[in-house]
Amino acid sequence: MGAKPKPAEESIRVADEAWIGLALMHREHPERESFTAREILDRVKSEGATGELRPGVQVHIYLHNVANIEPNSARYRMFWKLPNDTYRLIRSGDHPHPSRKGKTKPERDELPERYRYLLDWYEQKYCGEGSAVREEDDPILQMRGVGKEIWADTDADEYVRSLRSNWYGQEPLEK
Repeated sequence: MGAKPKPAEESIRVADEAWIGLALMHREHPERESFTAREILDRVKSEGATGELRPGVQVHIYLHNVANIEPNSARYRMFWKLPNDTYRLIRSGDHPHPSRKGKTKPERDELPERYRYLLDWYEQKYCGEGSAVREEDDPILQMRGVGKEIWADTDADEYVRSLRSNWYGQEPLEK
């Protein structure tokens, strides 16, 4: 006579519930890149996956799940905060804060069956083909070719040989 197991809806992790809310927003509004914390919170509330809005959802939206800010306690990497203080789901090509090592999406077996399709959508469509960072959006990739005119008349092999020729200082004098 053990305790009755909780239904899956009652055992959703708070971080995963916030992820569900944002994933639903992306699916319902594919024309939008990102959403405010308030919009995500309202979507979580209207979804009612756990019956009532739990107090930790809000802090997961703007802090615990956000990959590109320094972690407080939780180190999840589920959301990406944009400069205009809106959020989107993290994608490949995003570079999280070095201290963040947590998950980027819920574990399939920890989600109720009715939300598992969101993981398929996330992996195949949202993060799939065509979601890679574009060169015009990445400041490092935008630097490709900068300064090439400086090296235009330099032979690469000759340059490397000249650098290596004096690695150990001057040649010793012969006796």
